[in-house]
Amino acid sequence: MAPKAKGKATASQQPPLPIEDLFTNLNRHIERSEFEQAVKVADQVLSVAQNDEDAIRCKVVALIKCDSIDKALSIILSAQRQNLPFDFSYFKAYCLYRQNKLDEALESLKGLEKTSETMLLESQILFRLGKMDACVDVYQKLQKSKIDSLEINLAAGMILAGKSSQVQEMMEANRIKASSSFELAYNTACSLIERNKFTDAEQLLLTARRVGQETLMDDNLAEDDIEIELAPIAVQLAYVQQLLGRSPEAMQAYTEIINRNLADESSFAIAVNNLIALKGSKDVSDNLRKLDRLKEQDAPAFQLARGLDKLSPKQKEAIYTNRVLLLLHANKMDQARELVAALPDMFADSVLPVLLQAAVFVRENKASKAEEILSQFAEKFPDKSRVILLARAQVAAAAGHPQIAADSLSKIHDIQHMPATVATVVALKERAGDVDGASSVLDSAIKWWSNAMTEDGKLNIIMQEAASFKVRHGKEEDAAHLYEELVKSRGSIDALVGLVNTVARVDVDKAEAYEKKLKPLPGLKGIDVDSLEKTSGAKHIEGAPVVTEAHEEGKKEKPKRKRKRKPRYPKGFDPANPGPPPDPERWLPKRERSSYRPKRKDKRAAQVRGSQGAVAREKHEAGATSTSSSTSNSKSSQAATSKVAAEQSRPSSKSSRKKSRN
Repeated sequence: MAPKAKGKATASQQPPLPIEDLFTNLNRHIERSEFEQAVKVADQVLSVAQNDEDAIRCKVVALIKCDSIDKALSIILSAQRQNLPFDFSYFKAYCLYRQNKLDEALESLKGLEKTSETMLLESQILFRLGKMDACVDVYQKLQKSKIDSLEINLAAGMILAGKSSQVQEMMEANRIKASSSFELAYNTACSLIERNKFTDAEQLLLTARRVGQETLMDDNLAEDDIEIELAPIAVQLAYVQQLLGRSPEAMQAYTEIINRNLADESSFAIAVNNLIALKGSKDVSDNLRKLDRLKEQDAPAFQLARGLDKLSPKQKEAIYTNRVLLLLHANKMDQARELVAALPDMFADSVLPVLLQAAVFVRENKASKAEEILSQFAEKFPDKSRVILLARAQVAAAAGHPQIAADSLSKIHDIQHMPATVATVVALKERAGDVDGASSVLDSAIKWWSNAMTEDGKLNIIMQEAASFKVRHGKEEDAAHLYEELVKSRGSIDALVGLVNTVARVDVDKAEAYEKKLKPLPGLKGIDVDSLEKTSGAKHIEGAPVVTEAHEEGKKEKPKRKRKRKPRYPKGFDPANPGPPPDPERWLPKRERSSYRPKRKDKRAAQVRGSQGAVAREKHEAGATSTSSSTSNSKSSQAATSKVAAEQSRPSSKSSRKKSRN
């Protein structure tokens, strides 16, 4: 028997390559961007030289390039547990940044040397955390490093930090044009939007789209890839159209972006959110379905997908807010309550979560509970209390709690003396029956404006309204004092009239003295007031209307003649030949008309023939027969019956219509 042929030697049977050759292969794969092969070769090196620093470093970088962030982080943590003598803190921070564990990533960077790489990663983490001021500071320090496209990130950070007006200065200092790249043109347009220069922003966005198409076509990208790359510009253009009042154009642009689905995840999410905000409360169910496309599929409750981590905290907050409002419109209170409970942990520095929580309570007719949580938040965070107190005042006023609403407005120090606020607080206190409190609010406002080094117009308005209020509530002396100040300091005719009317109730002589300062009315010189007061006046006769005539120096007004208008006839109607007169009873029901004759009943149907009980027995047998036949052929009988019924109903309806016309 011939011996069996030996198989090929397996990889385990082959002798391992020298470590120098393995490193050569590893370097070749990295230069060719063959990172998966580089990971395999790195494993071969580690099987020969365990815990080799270069091999571990190459494997970690190759895994990051392959987007295997979890595996790369596990290798780094394993090396730290083994207390190996090399530091992977930078790679650990980057992996944590990619996993959106931003606080841990920032902590991992502490203690490292401030190189351009570590500072650039730090700026990216701060940008994602929403700490824009610190992010801009790091970018400004990096300007000396001459990093490519650094001005693009610096412009984005400045915009989100509220420094849009400084973007143009930064570009002029660095001698950079906005059209040098489509990314920089896009960011510059965003700065113009923040400065309310919407028309200029639209033109610059169109320039950015043109430059982007030319640049990406030179890179030989496919049309779909180019559209995905330029999707942020398309979304921002639609947003500018929305701000300019061209809502139909904006809605059409958003809809096309969503339907084509050729946009990155962040741009797609912004388009969905903006379209929902533009539509408002119309078609709530469809809007909720659109938002469901942004959620994490495996999450039990609504949670944004992991691909939307690039959105800023403000953008994420807007999406969650619109979700809650839609749930309230759809009356899905359980889902709204669950989502609102999770928002304070997501956006700890924002006031929107507590406002949404109050909105849920108001929707549930628990206005007192909403007022309570708003008051607690305002006391805990006084620097954020302005919006909260305004919301509390609105909730309390709508719920019929005017005193709580007035107290909330009075706690907002920077607007409590403004005329609109004073008028609102006075009206609320007056409604609550606190007249003294309303009067003190007016006195406080007058005192504040008297000491303020500002325009006097607002002081005059408040003093005039305060005097009217005091007259209305029986405080004539205080009102007269205010009117006197207005007359002496401003010379106001309205104040002088009010002063005369007010003082006349207290001191007639003083009122007459002030009355002499008023200009005489024309046409009243020949009237003797004393003789007019002595006349008994016209006697009123009960049941007879009082007719007054106005005389002006013997001239009587001619009575106005009523203008006769020609009657308007229907189209095609000839008034000379109107035809037969219409039936005067045409609007009455048939049975109420004089021509109505009821139908006679057939008396023969009621005759009974045969012996007693025969008819009942025949009906019972016929009913049993029809029941058995209907169970076997119910569908055909129902169809035939409905068809016959329809055929019978048609002529009767026509005849009834014909009769009703006569």
